[in-house]
Amino acid sequence: MQQLDMQIIPAISPVDAPRGSAVALGFFDGVHLGHRAVISAAVTEARRSGLMPAVFTFELAEGSTLKGGRILSTAQKHARIASLGVRRLMEPPFADFCSLSPEAFVQDILVGCFHAKAVFCGDNFTFGARAAGNVPMLKELCAAAGIRVTVVEMARYRGEVVSSTRIRAALEEGRVPDANAMLGAPYAIDWTVTHGKGVGTSKLGTPTINQNYPAGTLQPCCGVYLTRICIGGSWYPSATGIGPRPTVAEEGAAVSCETYVPGFSGNVYGQQPILEFHKYLCPVRKFDSLQALSDLITTAAARSRAYFQGLDGHTD
Repeated sequence: MQQLDMQIIPAISPVDAPRGSAVALGFFDGVHLGHRAVISAAVTEARRSGLMPAVFTFELAEGSTLKGGRILSTAQKHARIASLGVRRLMEPPFADFCSLSPEAFVQDILVGCFHAKAVFCGDNFTFGARAAGNVPMLKELCAAAGIRVTVVEMARYRGEVVSSTRIRAALEEGRVPDANAMLGAPYAIDWTVTHGKGVGTSKLGTPTINQNYPAGTLQPCCGVYLTRICIGGSWYPSATGIGPRPTVAEEGAAVSCETYVPGFSGNVYGQQPILEFHKYLCPVRKFDSLQALSDLITTAAARSRAYFQGLDGHTD
């Protein structure tokens, strides 16, 4: 993961913003089109007024599904927010501030920590203990503190509001292009590569990279996908299977995420390559022979190579 030109503050503490800050507020779990609009509005105002472009968000405990399955890893979330021009990101654990009253949230965090001059949010933003604060209350409390509030219009895709819920549904139904359009970037994972059963290498002749989903994260529907993977700074077309491997595993086996990268050889165990999903190809099913399974894997990889040649004009 590239170095971020953004300070990450993992607790409620003063922010280095001598002239004050413009703060985007939200969980920003997908950094989707709607989130990007809120964050970009804060960054634009910061540049116009000489303020510090900042974000206030929070971190949920590992495995928590309070907001639904996680769409991005924490590292991805940080990278996508930083790419929009944010220089300060405050991200305390949810438990550290969830009991604050709306009044305390404004005074202790926006005024006390950020020295906020302007804040930005979507029209569905809530804050304070038990989500007691809404946008009208935010405007009232901030006006008393001399803070401007801008409510950013919700982004839309195909006539409906973009939301993390819609993105999760699209991925769970295999509608990858829809999910990617709403995210504003390809859905991707960067989980650590682990050892698999070695079946791809020993029996199929198609060694795979295993990046299995941690608890609490969103898992797309089982199936075969056209993907591309970034290893050592280079992108390779690839084919990824998500599922219980019914041909080679016992019934009831855990779901795995395995990627075949034609033409690549190398030890990537322990690394965190970025795997982008671009198209759902077909469901996972049990084959009558290992050869039939091997043929599907190689065919999917060939289709991936052709897909990216058509998409990008070339492959790396």
